[in-house]
Amino acid sequence: MVMTQNRTLFERWIILEAELVERFGKKPNMEAILFLIGMNEYQGRIPKIKFSKEQKQDLMHVAVCALLSRGGYYALEGYDDEGWPHYRQLKKVETDQNAFAAQDILLKTYILEYFGIE
Repeated sequence: MVMTQNRTLFERWIILEAELVERFGKKPNMEAILFLIGMNEYQGRIPKIKFSKEQKQDLMHVAVCALLSRGGYYALEGYDDEGWPHYRQLKKVETDQNAFAAQDILLKTYILEYFGIE
């Protein structure tokens, strides 16, 4: 994507949502986007049946670790025999109540980077 001027996080997020709507036919929420990233990072065999609720949560956790590794919060250690990536935490992400909005912005920034939305 060619960047003609600096876009705000909000504008870039709208662009990403529009691209995902075009590709998948509906507007994804944050969980759906994390699930997609987790699926992309998972190196194992995709089951022919649906993922269990626990596996979906694991895929979203993989996505968060993969995204936060861009900021030096996690490092990929490798993959297990089933193709699941394993990460090591390098530094903590703020977790107090005031940090929730900052965490959302941080994740959205890394998601936009992941999808190449400038």
